[in-house]
Amino acid sequence: MLQDKRILLILTGGIAAYKGLDLIRRLRERGAAVTPVLTRAAEQFVTPLSVSALAGEKVYRDLFDLTDEAEMGHIQLSRSADLILVAPATADIIAKMAQGRADDLASTLLLATDTPVMIAPAMNVRMWDHPATQRNLAQIAKDGVSVVGPNDGDMACGEYGPGRMSEPLEIVAAVETHFGPKPLAGKHVLVTSGPTHEPIDPVRYIANRSSGAQGAALASALVSLGADVTFVTGPADVAAPAEARVVPVQTAQEMKAAVDAALPADAAVFAAAVADWRVARASGRKLKKSKDGLPVLEFAENQDILAGVSQMTKGRPGLVVGFAAETDDVEAHATAKRARKGCDWIVANDVSPETGIMGGSENAVILITEKGADPWPRMSKAEVAKRLAQRIADALT
Repeated sequence: MLQDKRILLILTGGIAAYKGLDLIRRLRERGAAVTPVLTRAAEQFVTPLSVSALAGEKVYRDLFDLTDEAEMGHIQLSRSADLILVAPATADIIAKMAQGRADDLASTLLLATDTPVMIAPAMNVRMWDHPATQRNLAQIAKDGVSVVGPNDGDMACGEYGPGRMSEPLEIVAAVETHFGPKPLAGKHVLVTSGPTHEPIDPVRYIANRSSGAQGAALASALVSLGADVTFVTGPADVAAPAEARVVPVQTAQEMKAAVDAALPADAAVFAAAVADWRVARASGRKLKKSKDGLPVLEFAENQDILAGVSQMTKGRPGLVVGFAAETDDVEAHATAKRARKGCDWIVANDVSPETGIMGGSENAVILITEKGADPWPRMSKAEVAKRLAQRIADALT
C-alpha cells in the first residue's frame, strides 16, 4: 500500500524520538521513501548519522542552509511529499502548528505546505492534559491534521498516563489507512463512550471505572475510514477525538437525549458504560452525616439506550453494536445480552481486576454475532478499534 509513497518524516525533541528509527525501517519495508527532518532538540536523542543510514536519504536540519535554500529547499521538501508525518510530535511543535509559527525548518515546512499532515504526539501526561495542549490539538484537527495516539503507559519521567507515543506499527497502520480506500465515506456512525455520572448530591455521584479509551480509539478509527462520526461521551479519562462531532454528557438521561438527537445513523456503536441506576431524588444540597443514621438512597432504573435503539421499528441503524463488560462467563453473558437487547453484535471483554483491561491500554475481546463467538487475541485498544472499524465497514458496504 505504501509502495513509492513519499513520506517527509519530522522528528522532534523527546525521548520517543528513538522510536523514529524503527518507524523509518517499518515504512521503508512497505515500499515508502522516507525523507527525514531533525529539529535541534531531536538531535539530543538520535543522531543525524543513524537517521540517514536507516532512511537512505540525506537528513535535513537547517532552515538557512545555503546549498538547500538556493533552490528554496524548504518549499520543495514540503510539497514534494505525499504525506508529512511528525513523530514524535512534542507539545512545542503542536503549539507552533496551531499558532502558525515558522521559526525553524520543521515548523516552516509545516506552514509552507498543502500536503496532508499526520502527527503522533508524545509528551508528559500533565503536558498532554493541559488545556493549552488540548486547545492546540483541537485547532490543528480543524485545520485537517490527523492525530495518531497517544497511548497510555509508563513515561520516561516515571509518571503513567496518556502521552506515550504510539508504537511504530500503530503509526504505520495509520499511514496505510490514510493512503487506503475510505469505505465509510458518506456514512454516519454514532458512537457512545465513557462512563456516566449519576448525581447523589452536588458533590457525589455513582459511576464506574470506564476510561473511555476504547470508545475514543474506535471513533478515531471510524473517522480514518471516512465515516462522519457523532461521538457522545461521558466524563472520560481520555481526550475525545477532535476529528469527530463531539457531544459531551454527564448522566445516562443526557446520553439518551444526545443519542436520540444524533439519529438517524447508518450504524450505532454503544461502547459507553452507562449506569444502570440513578438516585431517584438527588439532593440539591450536600448530604451531611447525622446521628440519626445513614441516608437512605432510593434508586430508579435508567432507560436502556442500547435496547431502545436496537428495537426501533422505524429508522433503526443498519448495524447496532453493543459492548458487554463482564467478570465471569463472558461469552455466555454476552450472547444472552445480544439476544435480550436485540442488537446485531456484542463486543465482550473480561474486566476482572487482574486483567488490567478497564482503565488500561490493552483489550481482549470476543465479538458475538449471529454466526457465534469470535475471540480476538489481546492487543492494544487502538488495534482493537482498527479491527472493529474495518468489520463495521465490511458490514455496511
